[in-house]
Amino acid sequence: MARAVWALGIVLILLIGVLAWLEPVRKHPLLVSLFFAALMIVPFVLRFEWRSLDSRELVLLALLTAIAAVCRVPFAGLPSVQPTTFVIIVTAVVFGAESGFVVGAGAALVSNIFLGQGPWTPWQMLSWGLVGLTAGALQNTPVMRWKSLRLLFGFIWGFLFGWIMNLWVVAGMENWSLSTFAAVYVASLYFDLAHGLSNLFFLALFSSTWIRILQRFKVKYGLLER
Repeated sequence: MARAVWALGIVLILLIGVLAWLEPVRKHPLLVSLFFAALMIVPFVLRFEWRSLDSRELVLLALLTAIAAVCRVPFAGLPSVQPTTFVIIVTAVVFGAESGFVVGAGAALVSNIFLGQGPWTPWQMLSWGLVGLTAGALQNTPVMRWKSLRLLFGFIWGFLFGWIMNLWVVAGMENWSLSTFAAVYVASLYFDLAHGLSNLFFLALFSSTWIRILQRFKVKYGLLER
């Protein structure tokens, strides 16, 4: 089942890449990009839905999603500085890729109830979902086990998150060229760096403690065991 979902996700990504060059699609780039961003989320949500979960596990994931979302609100005045990515990473490290993806996507949706929904929401759901997905996929590797590599992972994702989000900005432009595409990415450099440094800060201070606490809950109550 897991392989089928991953295969479906890869096929969707390739399909999006091909369709993006078709003329009808290029006439309405923003609308189509929203549809594709939402479509890419579907395989991972379906994979999570097919798992057998009890009420305690659902409550835990809902709580972690709420924490990740609420943590973003007090930092709204500081662009790209927030602990949301940190919460998603430690969740994925303990509970796996699927839980990380769902918490990441859910955090974007819930936090935007307070900060404002818009065409950026599906892209934020996708971006934060991918943070959780990759962190969970690497949970048993040195990248997540060694603190220094975990910090590097969070710092790099500060930039990757911004680069993915830049795509919806470019998609919303009626006319764009290679120079405008480059200009968008150069303009986002400050915000990407701020995001990467904030991830570095929160992971350095709190990740080891949070991981130990969540692992105790997982072992004690047998939550989200594979």
